Amino acid sequence: MQVIPVASGKGGVGKSLLAANLAVAISGAGKKVVLADLDLGASNLHLVLGYQGVRTKGLGAFLSGAESFDSIILPTDYNNLSFIPGDMEIPGMSSLRAAQKASLCKKLLKLDADYLILDLGAGTHLSILDFFLLSPQGIVISSPAVTATLNAYLFLKNTVFRLLNSSIKKNSGAFNYLNDLKKDVNRLQKLYIPNLLESIEKIDPESAAVFKEKMSKFHPRLIMNMIDTPKDSERALKIKRSCKEYLNLELEHLGVVYRDSVQDVALSSRLPVVKYKPQSVISQAIFRIADKILLSETETFGGDPDFSDETFYNADLEAVNDYETKISSLEELVGSGAFSTSDLIETVKSQQYEISTLKKENQLLKKKLISAMEKGFKF
Repeated sequence: MQVIPVASGKGGVGKSLLAANLAVAISGAGKKVVLADLDLGASNLHLVLGYQGVRTKGLGAFLSGAESFDSIILPTDYNNLSFIPGDMEIPGMSSLRAAQKASLCKKLLKLDADYLILDLGAGTHLSILDFFLLSPQGIVISSPAVTATLNAYLFLKNTVFRLLNSSIKKNSGAFNYLNDLKKDVNRLQKLYIPNLLESIEKIDPESAAVFKEKMSKFHPRLIMNMIDTPKDSERALKIKRSCKEYLNLELEHLGVVYRDSVQDVALSSRLPVVKYKPQSVISQAIFRIADKILLSETETFGGDPDFSDETFYNADLEAVNDYETKISSLEELVGSGAFSTSDLIETVKSQQYEISTLKKENQLLKKKLISAMEKGFKF
């Protein structure tokens, strides 16, 4: 079974739509496919497939013990395609414990299918990184927007560091070195994988060899979605260049997909676009990408996946580091020539808009709280 996790550095880049349509296209080629919605905090993949009323039959029901795993594998209207819904009704589903992840992944990896496509949440949460690393052949979706390309790179950077963490034994020389290193935020953010690997090789050659072996098998793939002109496709080359220089990672480019309003019409009709209008430009692009996946050989890391809750990027550091990570990554991209001054300006404007929106939302929330308190509600 070829496991294909589909992820993105940020939301709004069409990740779920592509995951669903690729599943339909591959199953249409006669392959047995299971599509799983692992965007546990914001599950909506069922809408693309035209499913109604799956809230009581999702992964949350399985993880809470209310349903067996087999009972949440649902048939679809498309030959050879089964669907596992996610869950956003049960609190805490977006932050799984290590034991829950292990239980879920064991069930997923034992499925009888040719392809298992995992639609992951956006961002770099630890669970998302672990699901992505169930296979060395995961797909990262980006769009030409500067913030999307930056976050695609950041996602891959976090994934590589997670892979590094899983290669190191607890209390080894490399483990202690990284444990000390993570306390120095400024130094941590400026580290590049090639330089870091040199240091680890001197301290702990065994751990360095394990990591190099995993990296040799790690071949993530990129899809540039929502492009408007051929020039937009150049963003993919910028991501590839940065991954090679700073992460020592070879990124495969699966293809580009043009923005097309027919996709929105198909979604409102509760149909995958490859079924709604198979001759459209967007559908033909998806079919080409599906063909490349069908022609690719199945690869694995080997061994059991690591679901340790310890990570190079500890959860308690994430909030503090996020902003500095973005800034340092901008510096990396500017320095490499992959990121121009105009791109930087666009990113800053975008972030200013996001901050302004958050401020307005906070003000509105405060007003609602004050109003509620005045009416005598107790919290």
